[in-house]
Amino acid sequence: MQTEGAWNEGGKGASVYDIREATETTSDWKDGIDRYHRYEEDLDLLQEMGMNFYRFQTSWARINPLGNGAFNEEGFLFYDRYIDAMLARNIEPMLCLYHFDMPLHLAQKYEGFMSKHVVDAFVEYGKKVVDRYKDKVKYWVTFNEQNLYSTPLALIYGGTLETEDTVENIHQIAHNIMVAHAKIANYIHETTNGKIGGMLAYSKIYPETNDPKDVLVAREWDEFVNQNLLDAFCGRGYSKQVRTFEERHLNLEVSEAELTEIEKVTSDYLAFSYYCTGSISHKGIPAGTAPNYYLTFGEVENPYVLKNKWHLGIDPLGFRDIINSMYQKYRVPIFPVENGIGTNEEWDGVNQIQDDYRIFYHKQHIQAMEDAMTIDGCEVLGYLGWGLIDLPSSKGDMEKRYGMIYVNRGNHDLRDMRRIPKKSFYWFKDFLKKKDK
Repeated sequence: MQTEGAWNEGGKGASVYDIREATETTSDWKDGIDRYHRYEEDLDLLQEMGMNFYRFQTSWARINPLGNGAFNEEGFLFYDRYIDAMLARNIEPMLCLYHFDMPLHLAQKYEGFMSKHVVDAFVEYGKKVVDRYKDKVKYWVTFNEQNLYSTPLALIYGGTLETEDTVENIHQIAHNIMVAHAKIANYIHETTNGKIGGMLAYSKIYPETNDPKDVLVAREWDEFVNQNLLDAFCGRGYSKQVRTFEERHLNLEVSEAELTEIEKVTSDYLAFSYYCTGSISHKGIPAGTAPNYYLTFGEVENPYVLKNKWHLGIDPLGFRDIINSMYQKYRVPIFPVENGIGTNEEWDGVNQIQDDYRIFYHKQHIQAMEDAMTIDGCEVLGYLGWGLIDLPSSKGDMEKRYGMIYVNRGNHDLRDMRRIPKKSFYWFKDFLKKKDK
């Protein structure tokens, strides 16, 4: 929904994003950056920069307009062309099956991933995509930033419309999605030579002080939101602490067959997105609050890291620490598949955008990754930035720009959507040439 546009073309069904209206500070989701019609141009730019790998998502509603009905061959033909265009440029595709855009029909009738029926529908869709592209796609992700479903964002990203914001509902959605991931991951390992790993939105959360209570809430938040899934991704099943909490306090629909399916899961890599770190204090957290909600009440600013306009802590050492914390514990290759900085930028129609701050950000984080590899001994498969090109942010703000290529559109004015490389584009192009040597 952030890239393709063509929301009502090619037999595509509606998703929950297609009905969201623009606000004063955000766009609607109908046009994205018109990738549906401009993918050849965008892939040419990616190739020019020197990139050899690209993560993209198939739209569930483009492939199956209702989500649980007949499949749409015209949708598949678009992705046939798209993947072939990547391979023709020696760009390895990584296919993500779900990036928050629940088919509208499944949201309206079943409340998205609150429903076991929707889990089954997703697995059917996922297997169909795997069968179609298993000879062309070697790298897979089921859910973008899967740990977000262990937070209050689960209600939005899980495709619900009226589900109440409760800890029980969050845990049910998180479990249902893990079941869906397990069934697809196991299917890929059973039927293809492809590689798959779970993906987290990993923000290291530091305790505000050495107060043991701050340390405790930081650890518990990490256990419930990150470690629980990492254990499941690596064949250990759920975290014992999280399962104990659920069994004592929640009434969840969890079957033994589902737990067995999850225990069969293995990961060929652990993928994650990273932008910043955070900090937490126990002082504002009401007694009895579930760890999933700790940040809602306890998040505080960290004075020791750089900040951007959105008060996000820019922290390359946090990036290195996360790579280490995953690799040293699980000894599975690590793959940062999303890393970047969002800022407001305007093009004057003539001059190149001088985004030295973006160059600085990527340079610092790539060095931190290299240190994790060469000093700490971590195995890292690659590095994907967010992003190659401007697109609406996760909240729909086109003016919060992450790309090394400017897209000439705003929140309410589509303009001509012209692609204009920024200074960072040419820096990265030169950087990759030097690395090749």
